[in-house]
Amino acid sequence: MKLIGARVARDATTTEKIDLTVRGRRISFSTDRHSRGAGARSPILDLTGFLVLPGLINAHDHLEFNLFPSLGRGTYTNAKNWAADIYQPDVSPVKEHLSLSKQTRMIWGGLKNLLSGVTTVAHHNPLEDTVLEVSFPVNVVKHFGWAHSLDFSPDLVERSRRTPEDWPFILHAAEGIDKHARAEIGRLEKLGVLSGRTVLVHAIGMDQPDLDLLRERRSSLVWCPSSNVSTFGQTLRARALQSDINIVLGTDSALTAQVDLIDELEVARQMYPLSAENLFEMVTTRSAQVLRLRDGEGTIREGGVADLVVVEDRGQSAAEALQRMQPEMVMVRGKVRLVSPRLLDRTSTLDAEDWHPVHVEGRGKWFTNVNLPSLHEHSIRVLGPEYRLAGRRISL
Repeated sequence: MKLIGARVARDATTTEKIDLTVRGRRISFSTDRHSRGAGARSPILDLTGFLVLPGLINAHDHLEFNLFPSLGRGTYTNAKNWAADIYQPDVSPVKEHLSLSKQTRMIWGGLKNLLSGVTTVAHHNPLEDTVLEVSFPVNVVKHFGWAHSLDFSPDLVERSRRTPEDWPFILHAAEGIDKHARAEIGRLEKLGVLSGRTVLVHAIGMDQPDLDLLRERRSSLVWCPSSNVSTFGQTLRARALQSDINIVLGTDSALTAQVDLIDELEVARQMYPLSAENLFEMVTTRSAQVLRLRDGEGTIREGGVADLVVVEDRGQSAAEALQRMQPEMVMVRGKVRLVSPRLLDRTSTLDAEDWHPVHVEGRGKWFTNVNLPSLHEHSIRVLGPEYRLAGRRISL
Protein backbone atom coordinates (compact mmCIF):
# COMPACT_ATOMS: atom_id res chain seq x y z
CA MET A 1 0.00 0.00 0.00
CA LYS A 2 1.17 3.54 -0.78
CA LEU A 3 0.29 6.39 1.57
CA ILE A 4 0.55 9.66 -0.31
CA GLY A 5 0.00 13.36 0.37
CA ALA A 6 0.45 13.43 4.16
CA ARG A 7 2.95 15.12 6.41
CA VAL A 8 5.02 12.45 8.13
CA ALA A 9 6.50 12.82 11.64
CA ARG A 10 10.25 12.21 11.73
CA ASP A 11 10.49 13.07 15.44
CA ALA A 12 8.55 15.06 18.06
CA THR A 13 8.99 18.40 16.26
CA THR A 14 10.02 17.60 12.67
CA THR A 15 7.68 16.57 9.87
CA GLU A 16 8.24 16.00 6.18
CA LYS A 17 5.88 15.87 3.21
CA ILE A 18 6.83 12.45 1.89
CA ASP A 19 5.07 9.39 0.56
CA LEU A 20 5.34 6.05 2.30
CA THR A 21 5.15 2.59 0.81
CA VAL A 22 4.24 -0.28 3.08
CA ARG A 23 5.57 -3.60 1.81
CA GLY A 24 4.57 -6.48 4.04
CA ARG A 25 5.08 -5.02 7.49
CA ARG A 26 7.90 -2.61 6.58
CA ILE A 27 8.11 1.08 5.68
CA SER A 28 9.95 2.48 2.71
CA PHE A 29 10.08 6.10 1.63
CA SER A 30 8.97 6.99 -1.88
CA THR A 31 9.04 10.41 -3.50
CA ASP A 32 7.85 9.39 -6.98
CA ARG A 33 4.20 8.43 -7.07
CA HIS A 34 4.48 7.18 -10.65
CA SER A 35 7.65 5.08 -10.24
CA ARG A 36 7.68 1.63 -11.78
CA GLY A 37 8.05 -1.61 -9.89
CA ALA A 38 6.21 -3.33 -7.06
CA GLY A 39 5.45 -0.05 -5.28
CA ALA A 40 3.65 1.34 -8.33
CA ARG A 41 1.24 -1.62 -8.31
CA SER A 42 0.38 -1.08 -4.64
CA PRO A 43 -3.05 0.22 -3.65
CA ILE A 44 -2.91 3.97 -3.03
CA LEU A 45 -4.46 5.79 -0.09
CA ASP A 46 -4.49 9.57 -0.46
CA LEU A 47 -3.87 11.11 2.98
CA THR A 48 -3.72 14.72 1.89
CA GLY A 49 -4.78 16.81 4.87
CA PHE A 50 -3.53 14.28 7.42
CA LEU A 51 -0.48 13.82 9.61
CA VAL A 52 1.15 10.41 10.05
CA LEU A 53 2.60 9.61 13.49
CA PRO A 54 4.46 6.58 14.78
CA GLY A 55 2.22 4.12 16.62
CA LEU A 56 2.15 4.75 20.37
CA ILE A 57 3.61 2.39 22.97
CA ASN A 58 1.73 1.66 26.19
CA ALA A 59 4.44 0.55 28.62
CA HIS A 60 2.14 -1.11 31.18
CA ASP A 61 -1.25 -2.78 31.03
CA HIS A 62 -3.00 -5.93 32.24
CA LEU A 63 -4.96 -6.69 29.10
CA GLU A 64 -7.50 -9.09 30.59
CA PHE A 65 -8.81 -6.60 33.18
CA ASN A 66 -10.06 -3.72 31.01
CA LEU A 67 -13.76 -4.57 31.13
CA PHE A 68 -13.72 -4.51 34.94
CA PRO A 69 -15.00 -1.56 36.95
CA SER A 70 -12.58 0.18 39.29
CA LEU A 71 -12.23 -1.95 42.42
CA GLY A 72 -11.41 -0.83 45.92
CA ARG A 73 -12.78 1.27 48.75
CA GLY A 74 -10.98 4.57 48.85
CA THR A 75 -7.21 4.80 48.90
CA TYR A 76 -4.65 2.35 50.26
CA THR A 77 -1.16 2.55 51.70
CA ASN A 78 0.30 -0.28 49.62
CA ALA A 79 -0.62 -2.61 46.76
CA LYS A 80 -0.68 -5.72 48.94
CA ASN A 81 -3.53 -4.27 51.02
CA TRP A 82 -5.42 -3.25 47.88
CA ALA A 83 -5.07 -6.73 46.37
CA ALA A 84 -6.27 -8.42 49.55
CA ASP A 85 -9.32 -6.15 49.61
CA ILE A 86 -10.42 -6.54 46.00
CA TYR A 87 -9.63 -10.20 45.35
CA GLN A 88 -13.06 -11.75 45.88
CA PRO A 89 -13.54 -14.12 42.94
CA ASP A 90 -16.87 -15.45 44.20
CA VAL A 91 -18.46 -12.04 44.77
CA SER A 92 -19.98 -9.58 42.26
CA PRO A 93 -18.74 -7.89 40.13
CA VAL A 94 -15.51 -9.91 40.07
CA LYS A 95 -17.35 -13.21 39.74
CA GLU A 96 -19.22 -12.18 36.59
CA HIS A 97 -16.19 -10.65 34.90
CA LEU A 98 -14.01 -13.68 35.59
CA SER A 99 -16.69 -15.91 34.07
CA LEU A 100 -16.19 -14.17 30.72
CA SER A 101 -13.54 -16.10 28.83
CA LYS A 102 -10.00 -14.82 29.29
CA GLN A 103 -9.50 -14.84 25.53
CA THR A 104 -12.44 -12.45 25.08
CA ARG A 105 -11.18 -10.18 27.84
CA MET A 106 -7.66 -10.14 26.36
CA ILE A 107 -8.95 -9.10 22.94
CA TRP A 108 -11.00 -6.30 24.51
CA GLY A 109 -7.81 -5.13 26.22
CA GLY A 110 -6.07 -5.06 22.86
CA LEU A 111 -8.98 -3.10 21.39
CA LYS A 112 -8.80 -0.53 24.20
CA ASN A 113 -5.23 0.15 23.16
CA LEU A 114 -5.94 0.17 19.42
CA LEU A 115 -8.72 2.75 19.86
CA SER A 116 -6.23 5.13 21.50
CA GLY A 117 -3.56 4.88 18.81
CA VAL A 118 -1.46 2.29 20.64
CA THR A 119 0.22 -0.23 18.36
CA THR A 120 2.49 -1.91 20.95
CA VAL A 121 1.63 -2.71 24.57
CA ALA A 122 3.60 -4.26 27.43
CA HIS A 123 1.28 -6.78 29.08
CA HIS A 124 2.30 -7.47 32.68
CA ASN A 125 1.26 -11.08 32.98
CA PRO A 126 2.18 -14.38 31.34
CA LEU A 127 1.67 -14.24 27.58
CA GLU A 128 -1.41 -16.07 26.36
CA ASP A 129 -1.72 -17.78 22.97
CA THR A 130 -4.31 -15.13 22.14
CA VAL A 131 -1.78 -12.30 22.10
CA LEU A 132 0.61 -14.27 19.94
CA GLU A 133 -1.92 -14.54 17.12
CA VAL A 134 -1.47 -12.41 14.01
CA SER A 135 -5.11 -11.31 14.34
CA PHE A 136 -4.65 -9.76 17.80
CA PRO A 137 -5.57 -6.04 17.60
CA VAL A 138 -2.12 -4.71 18.60
CA ASN A 139 1.42 -5.96 18.98
CA VAL A 140 2.29 -7.24 22.45
CA VAL A 141 5.88 -7.13 23.74
CA LYS A 142 7.14 -10.70 23.76
CA HIS A 143 10.83 -10.54 24.66
CA PHE A 144 10.89 -9.63 28.34
CA GLY A 145 11.26 -11.11 31.78
CA TRP A 146 8.83 -10.26 34.51
CA ALA A 147 7.77 -10.76 38.08
CA HIS A 148 4.64 -9.36 39.65
CA SER A 149 6.33 -7.90 42.74
CA LEU A 150 8.29 -8.77 45.86
CA ASP A 151 5.07 -9.61 47.69
CA PHE A 152 3.57 -11.87 45.03
CA SER A 153 6.60 -13.39 43.28
CA PRO A 154 8.71 -15.36 45.77
CA ASP A 155 10.87 -16.56 42.86
CA LEU A 156 11.61 -13.00 41.71
CA VAL A 157 15.40 -13.38 41.86
CA GLU A 158 15.32 -16.59 39.86
CA ARG A 159 13.02 -14.97 37.29
CA SER A 160 15.52 -12.15 36.94
CA ARG A 161 18.40 -14.58 36.49
CA ARG A 162 16.53 -16.53 33.83
CA THR A 163 15.82 -13.40 31.78
CA PRO A 164 18.24 -12.97 28.84
CA GLU A 165 20.59 -10.04 29.35
CA ASP A 166 19.29 -8.13 26.32
CA TRP A 167 15.65 -8.30 27.48
CA PRO A 168 14.02 -5.93 29.98
CA PHE A 169 13.06 -7.30 33.38
CA ILE A 170 9.78 -5.69 34.48
CA LEU A 171 8.17 -5.70 37.94
CA HIS A 172 5.91 -3.67 40.20
CA ALA A 173 7.92 -2.01 42.97
CA ALA A 174 7.47 0.59 45.72
CA GLU A 175 3.76 0.52 44.86
CA GLY A 176 2.43 2.44 47.82
CA ILE A 177 3.18 5.18 50.31
CA ASP A 178 3.89 3.36 53.58
CA LYS A 179 7.06 1.96 55.13
CA HIS A 180 6.50 -1.42 53.51
CA ALA A 181 6.38 0.07 50.01
CA ARG A 182 9.21 2.54 50.62
CA ALA A 183 11.57 -0.28 51.62
CA GLU A 184 11.24 -2.18 48.34
CA ILE A 185 13.86 -0.35 46.28
CA GLY A 186 16.47 -1.12 48.95
CA ARG A 187 15.33 -4.75 49.10
CA LEU A 188 15.68 -5.11 45.33
CA GLU A 189 19.20 -3.66 45.52
CA LYS A 190 20.20 -6.18 48.18
CA LEU A 191 18.83 -8.98 45.99
CA GLY A 192 20.95 -7.80 43.07
CA VAL A 193 17.94 -7.17 40.82
CA LEU A 194 18.54 -3.52 39.93
CA SER A 195 20.43 -2.95 36.69
CA GLY A 196 20.19 -1.14 33.38
CA ARG A 197 17.57 -3.58 32.11
CA THR A 198 15.34 -3.32 35.20
CA VAL A 199 12.01 -1.59 34.62
CA LEU A 200 10.07 -0.68 37.77
CA VAL A 201 6.35 -0.02 37.48
CA HIS A 202 4.81 2.67 39.74
CA ALA A 203 7.62 3.23 42.31
CA ILE A 204 5.73 6.05 44.00
CA GLY A 205 7.22 5.08 47.38
CA MET A 206 10.70 6.22 46.35
CA ASP A 207 12.67 8.79 48.32
CA GLN A 208 15.71 10.74 47.16
CA PRO A 209 18.27 8.00 48.01
CA ASP A 210 16.16 5.57 45.97
CA LEU A 211 16.18 7.95 43.02
CA ASP A 212 19.94 8.31 43.29
CA LEU A 213 20.30 4.53 43.39
CA LEU A 214 18.10 4.00 40.32
CA ARG A 215 20.08 6.64 38.48
CA GLU A 216 23.31 4.88 39.42
CA ARG A 217 21.95 1.50 38.32
CA ARG A 218 20.46 3.08 35.16
CA SER A 219 17.11 1.44 35.85
CA SER A 220 13.91 2.77 34.26
CA LEU A 221 10.40 3.58 35.50
CA VAL A 222 6.88 3.19 34.13
CA TRP A 223 4.59 5.97 35.33
CA CYS A 224 0.83 5.26 35.63
CA PRO A 225 -0.52 8.49 37.18
CA SER A 226 -4.26 7.75 37.03
CA SER A 227 -3.84 4.33 38.60
CA ASN A 228 -1.57 5.71 41.32
CA VAL A 229 -3.89 8.56 42.29
CA SER A 230 -7.04 6.43 42.36
CA THR A 231 -5.38 3.69 44.44
CA PHE A 232 -2.98 5.62 46.69
CA GLY A 233 -4.01 9.27 46.43
CA GLN A 234 -0.67 10.35 44.94
CA THR A 235 1.83 9.53 42.21
CA LEU A 236 5.47 10.15 41.33
CA ARG A 237 6.81 13.38 42.76
CA ALA A 238 8.02 16.17 40.52
CA ARG A 239 11.64 15.47 41.44
CA ALA A 240 11.36 12.02 39.86
CA LEU A 241 9.90 13.47 36.65
CA GLN A 242 12.66 16.08 36.61
CA SER A 243 15.44 13.54 37.08
CA ASP A 244 17.44 12.04 34.23
CA ILE A 245 15.98 8.57 34.87
CA ASN A 246 14.20 7.09 31.85
CA ILE A 247 10.49 7.40 32.64
CA VAL A 248 7.78 6.17 30.28
CA LEU A 249 3.99 6.16 30.41
CA GLY A 250 1.55 3.31 30.98
CA THR A 251 -2.18 3.07 31.62
CA ASP A 252 -2.42 0.07 33.95
CA SER A 253 -5.78 -1.72 33.69
CA ALA A 254 -9.35 -0.64 34.38
CA LEU A 255 -9.16 -2.26 37.82
CA THR A 256 -7.39 0.88 39.01
CA ALA A 257 -7.67 3.34 36.10
CA GLN A 258 -10.62 3.78 33.77
CA VAL A 259 -8.43 5.36 31.10
CA ASP A 260 -6.65 4.71 27.83
CA LEU A 261 -3.34 6.22 26.71
CA ILE A 262 -4.98 9.35 25.27
CA ASP A 263 -6.53 10.01 28.69
CA GLU A 264 -3.27 9.26 30.48
CA LEU A 265 -1.31 11.71 28.35
CA GLU A 266 -3.79 14.41 29.32
CA VAL A 267 -3.62 13.49 33.02
CA ALA A 268 0.19 13.68 32.90
CA ARG A 269 0.04 17.01 31.10
CA GLN A 270 -2.30 18.51 33.69
CA MET A 271 -0.39 17.10 36.65
CA TYR A 272 3.05 18.53 35.85
CA PRO A 273 4.40 21.14 33.41
CA LEU A 274 5.82 18.51 31.08
CA SER A 275 6.62 19.58 27.54
CA ALA A 276 4.71 18.13 24.61
CA GLU A 277 8.03 16.77 23.33
CA ASN A 278 8.75 14.98 26.62
CA LEU A 279 5.32 13.34 26.63
CA PHE A 280 5.71 12.32 22.98
CA GLU A 281 8.98 10.56 23.76
CA MET A 282 7.41 8.83 26.79
CA VAL A 283 5.04 6.94 24.49
CA THR A 284 7.32 6.49 21.45
CA THR A 285 11.13 6.48 21.30
CA ARG A 286 11.82 6.34 25.03
CA SER A 287 9.36 3.50 25.57
CA ALA A 288 10.98 1.59 22.72
CA GLN A 289 14.37 2.11 24.37
CA VAL A 290 13.18 1.04 27.84
CA LEU A 291 11.37 -2.05 26.52
CA ARG A 292 14.33 -2.82 24.22
CA LEU A 293 12.23 -2.86 21.07
CA ARG A 294 14.47 -3.05 18.01
CA ASP A 295 12.12 -3.19 15.04
CA GLY A 296 11.61 0.54 14.57
CA GLU A 297 8.74 0.84 17.06
CA GLY A 298 8.07 4.42 18.13
CA THR A 299 9.57 5.89 14.95
CA ILE A 300 8.86 6.20 11.24
CA ARG A 301 12.03 5.15 9.45
CA GLU A 302 13.20 3.36 6.35
CA GLY A 303 12.89 -0.38 6.89
CA GLY A 304 11.12 0.05 10.22
CA VAL A 305 7.96 -1.72 11.19
CA ALA A 306 4.82 -0.11 9.76
CA ASP A 307 3.10 0.86 13.03
CA LEU A 308 1.37 4.14 12.19
CA VAL A 309 -1.33 6.49 13.44
CA VAL A 310 -3.02 9.00 11.14
CA VAL A 311 -4.60 12.16 12.55
CA GLU A 312 -6.04 15.32 11.01
CA ASP A 313 -3.36 17.80 9.96
CA ARG A 314 -4.05 21.12 11.65
CA GLY A 315 -0.50 22.38 11.24
CA GLN A 316 0.53 20.96 14.60
CA SER A 317 3.79 19.23 15.47
CA ALA A 318 3.80 15.49 16.08
CA ALA A 319 4.12 16.13 19.81
CA GLU A 320 1.21 18.59 19.82
CA ALA A 321 -0.93 16.09 17.88
CA LEU A 322 -1.07 13.80 20.92
CA GLN A 323 -3.11 16.31 22.92
CA ARG A 324 -6.66 14.87 23.00
CA MET A 325 -5.71 12.86 19.93
CA GLN A 326 -8.45 11.53 17.66
CA PRO A 327 -7.02 8.71 15.51
CA GLU A 328 -8.31 8.63 11.94
CA MET A 329 -6.47 5.43 11.07
CA VAL A 330 -4.24 2.96 12.91
CA MET A 331 -1.93 0.54 11.10
CA VAL A 332 -0.31 -2.32 13.03
CA ARG A 333 2.50 -4.31 11.42
CA GLY A 334 1.52 -3.04 7.98
CA LYS A 335 -2.19 -3.84 8.30
CA VAL A 336 -4.89 -1.23 8.82
CA ARG A 337 -6.79 -2.24 11.96
CA LEU A 338 -8.84 0.90 12.68
CA VAL A 339 -10.20 3.56 10.34
CA SER A 340 -12.59 6.50 10.60
CA PRO A 341 -15.68 6.74 8.38
CA ARG A 342 -14.21 9.53 6.27
CA LEU A 343 -11.00 7.63 5.56
CA LEU A 344 -12.86 4.40 4.85
CA ASP A 345 -14.77 6.34 2.19
CA ARG A 346 -11.52 7.59 0.63
CA THR A 347 -10.20 4.25 -0.42
CA SER A 348 -11.35 1.31 -2.48
CA THR A 349 -8.40 -0.76 -1.28
CA LEU A 350 -10.10 -1.89 1.91
CA ASP A 351 -12.98 -4.35 1.73
CA ALA A 352 -15.82 -2.70 3.66
CA GLU A 353 -17.46 -6.08 4.24
CA ASP A 354 -14.57 -6.97 6.55
CA TRP A 355 -15.07 -3.88 8.72
CA HIS A 356 -17.31 -3.56 11.74
CA PRO A 357 -18.52 -0.24 13.16
CA VAL A 358 -17.73 0.62 16.76
CA HIS A 359 -19.05 3.61 18.70
CA VAL A 360 -17.03 4.65 21.74
CA GLU A 361 -18.76 6.80 24.33
CA GLY A 362 -17.33 10.32 24.33
CA ARG A 363 -14.96 9.60 21.44
CA GLY A 364 -16.81 8.82 18.22
CA LYS A 365 -17.16 6.12 15.61
CA TRP A 366 -14.61 3.94 13.81
CA PHE A 367 -14.48 0.78 11.77
CA THR A 368 -12.28 -2.13 12.78
CA ASN A 369 -11.57 -5.58 11.38
CA VAL A 370 -11.50 -7.01 14.90
CA ASN A 371 -14.43 -9.43 15.20
CA LEU A 372 -16.55 -7.07 17.28
CA PRO A 373 -19.94 -8.73 16.76
CA SER A 374 -18.65 -11.90 18.40
CA LEU A 375 -16.92 -10.02 21.25
CA HIS A 376 -20.01 -7.89 21.82
CA GLU A 377 -22.35 -10.89 21.87
CA HIS A 378 -20.21 -12.82 24.36
CA SER A 379 -19.83 -9.79 26.62
CA ILE A 380 -23.53 -8.91 26.68
CA ARG A 381 -24.42 -12.53 27.44
CA VAL A 382 -22.24 -12.50 30.56
CA LEU A 383 -22.09 -8.85 31.67
CA GLY A 384 -25.26 -7.35 30.21
CA PRO A 385 -25.60 -4.46 27.73
CA GLU A 386 -24.10 -1.85 30.06
CA TYR A 387 -20.57 -3.23 30.11
CA ARG A 388 -17.73 -0.71 29.74
CA LEU A 389 -14.30 -0.80 28.14
CA ALA A 390 -11.93 1.19 30.35
CA GLY A 391 -14.92 3.15 31.59
CA ARG A 392 -16.55 3.85 28.22
CA ARG A 393 -19.72 2.34 26.81
CA ILE A 394 -19.20 0.47 23.55
CA SER A 395 -21.95 0.03 20.93
CA LEU A 396 -22.00 -1.40 17.42
